[in-house]
This record gives sequence, C-alpha cells and structure tokens, in this order.
Amino acid sequence: MRELPAALFRSWLHSHEEDHDDVTVFRPEHHPFPPARGRRGMEFAPDGTFVDRPVGRGDAPDTVRGRWRQVGDRRVALSFEGGARPERILEIVRCDEHVLEVRTSVAQPP
Repeated sequence: MRELPAALFRSWLHSHEEDHDDVTVFRPEHHPFPPARGRRGMEFAPDGTFVDRPVGRGDAPDTVRGRWRQVGDRRVALSFEGGARPERILEIVRCDEHVLEVRTSVAQPP
C-alpha cells in the first residue's frame, strides 16, 4: 500500500469554484480565494486525527472532530466522534502543496 502524500497533512478549504465532475477541490487556507459566504474545510494530522469544518450558523465555521485511516491506495476512511456523522471514504485524486482533489462516498457497513 502506498503512503499518503505528505502535502495532505495540513488545513484545507473548499474551493467550490473549481469543483468539476464528481471531484471536490480544496486549497490551503492561505490561498487567495475570491469572496464567499463561508467556506467549509478540513484538516488532516499525521497522528490519524481529522477535523471537519462545515459552515455553521451565520456562515461561521463549525468543528466536527474525527479520525482518518488509510483503507487503500490513496483512499482514507473518515469516522467522527460519537457517530456524529456516517463514515465517509475519500479517494485522493490529486494532492500537492497547492491543491487537494477528492471524490467522496459514504462507507458501506461491513
């Protein structure tokens, strides 16, 4: 199994303007985004922790903590504390210092 790209381990914000087909595009938080009414984001840490940052009330960022684990070549499963959300699978289409592109699916129960 291949290792995940080192560039994955940072905070990312959704660049919805760049989404295409079934691919969701994220950029590092320092990227010069155009104005938007809130941007959802996520953060991966090398220790397996994960933070989902959906847009909350009043367009303010919210925080949902969880864990990630590698489940295949360039695929990670995301689980959330207390079952706050269903487990999701992210397929990493592209990841470097400038962009993270993913496809998302809901994990199927065993």
